Amino acid sequence: MLDKLKKSPNKIIGTKQTLKAVDKGQVSVVFIAQDADEHVVLPLKELCLKKGIEPVYVSTMKELGEACGIQVGAASAAILNL
Repeated sequence: MLDKLKKSPNKIIGTKQTLKAVDKGQVSVVFIAQDADEHVVLPLKELCLKKGIEPVYVSTMKELGEACGIQVGAASAAILNL
């Protein structure tokens, strides 16, 4: 599933941006790092549950960041359904 994220030109990185996109119904897949601080990703988890989106969990923020093509860790990311 991370390969899909790596190859996608329509992705967003970061919890704030992901939250906004999920709320607007613009997301097809949400990725959440399992080692992210719970207080950071909890609102996103709750919104995904409310919107009926099953998040894909990634082991570490570092792994998710690398899949997004950035040099730092990422708590969450998403593929847009444009």
